[in-house]
Amino acid sequence: MKFESILEEIDGFGPFQIAIIVLLCTPRIVLPCHFLLNNFIAAVPPHHCDISTLDNGGHFRNLTQAQRLTVSIPVRENGDPKSCEMFAEPQFQLLSNSSDSNDLQTVQCQSGWVYDNSTFTSTLATEWDLVCDRKSLTKTTGTIFFSGVMMGAIAFGFLCDKYGRKNTLLASYIMAMVFGFSSAFANSYILFAVLRFLTGFGLTGITINSIVLSIEWVDVGHRSFIGVIGSLAWSAGNMLLAGFAFLVNDWRTLIMTVTAPLGFAVLTWWLIPESARWLLANGKMEKAQYYLDRCAKFNKRQKLSSKLKLETLSNIQILENQDKNYSYLDLLKTPKMRQLTLLTGIVWYGVASTYYGISLNISGFGLNMYLTHFIYAAIEVPAKLMVYFLLNIIGRKKCQAGTLLLTGTCIAINIFVPKDLWHVRATVAILGKGLSEASFTTIFLYTTELYPTVVRQNGLGYTSFISRVGVSVAPLILLLEDVWTLLPQVIICTVAIISGLVSFLLPETLNVRLPETIDDIEKPRRNHVSSHSLESS
Repeated sequence: MKFESILEEIDGFGPFQIAIIVLLCTPRIVLPCHFLLNNFIAAVPPHHCDISTLDNGGHFRNLTQAQRLTVSIPVRENGDPKSCEMFAEPQFQLLSNSSDSNDLQTVQCQSGWVYDNSTFTSTLATEWDLVCDRKSLTKTTGTIFFSGVMMGAIAFGFLCDKYGRKNTLLASYIMAMVFGFSSAFANSYILFAVLRFLTGFGLTGITINSIVLSIEWVDVGHRSFIGVIGSLAWSAGNMLLAGFAFLVNDWRTLIMTVTAPLGFAVLTWWLIPESARWLLANGKMEKAQYYLDRCAKFNKRQKLSSKLKLETLSNIQILENQDKNYSYLDLLKTPKMRQLTLLTGIVWYGVASTYYGISLNISGFGLNMYLTHFIYAAIEVPAKLMVYFLLNIIGRKKCQAGTLLLTGTCIAINIFVPKDLWHVRATVAILGKGLSEASFTTIFLYTTELYPTVVRQNGLGYTSFISRVGVSVAPLILLLEDVWTLLPQVIICTVAIISGLVSFLLPETLNVRLPETIDDIEKPRRNHVSSHSLESS
């Protein structure tokens, strides 16, 4: 007997399951707002050396601001003032002839910088002067945040399987909210970086739990619907971030704005059910009975016919696993689990590195950054809807491999398309972005179906960790353009194609029951839903 037999009786896709999706939408909307927050809070506005402390008497006092800049700061080829240099001495002769300024002696900015506040009131760069020699520190905050996400993936993967999905979800909410708000009040760069690390750590629990909690309550036929439609909350949050950032130009206020919805998530947490599948796998029959009866009542179905069926199922699931605590080592102890762990790790790395590599490397459309961000987010919606239909038509494996291979193809095309054909390059890049998002949506659902219940959270924690390695490496890959302009695209294209080919080695999970124990992975089994009636006794 399998858990799906019980779900059939109480309705595996009804108002109860829809309510779970709705309750988890708010925290899911917060995720992209934090994951992509650095695009705005770490933006570096145009700036130049502060010349207000220079000679305030004599000729300098009688000059206009434009003339003062001319005699104090060298210009780039496009005529804009240089950001990090100033003349050692005011060059008044440039007022009559500015063409011979190249050979004049320059020094680094002596008294700080003046920033263009027309787009942002304040950012990390303007708050702590993270420009010129310190400009890498703005990107470092992103790396530190994703390091927290990586560590959180390991910790919450273990905690969720040990203490249940619901309890660790509340811990994630509170941790992300407390450290998120705290980071908005940081008075030093170091403190801000530490708080961003801890915010990322907390947010990972929401990432892992929200998808698994939804999937474990739904029947086989609607798993892809729950996975894909639920993930549209990410796209909604991504688009909302552009709006929030447009309306809120101060980085501290913006952080508080995107963190605030977690307060509502905490208030509605008590309505979210624990996973009955997890409760059964851990021998907690009474709690499982309570939530299953609640589901039946909500879906207007009869309560379970007898406790005997529940006890029988629970005994089957915990028979060989009594008093055993599962850990990440269980992902490696048996041959087929080792193979599954290796293959999913490769695919997750490829998906994450490709997605963020493209996202960070697509040039704008000549629009402002808010509109560009919104367009990139909006592209994800049709990509996800396309995935929803394809997942149930061609299956998970072909969908995963196909989206990755086509993403690699798009990158390869842009390697050879001349830069003059910007409209062609932009179209191909947008298509590649959509396909890379489709591969991300697929792998989230696919992974939950590949790992057995007893180590599902550990499996997702491991793959989430690997994906964050891919995210962290993506910016480093883009730095290689200094070696060869096309090298980043060649590397990202290769990674996409290799991970797409590796996807073909994974088993298909379309219309296959979720594995409950490690034995379900190791031993050949008949898991297709058509065998449902054979297992009803």
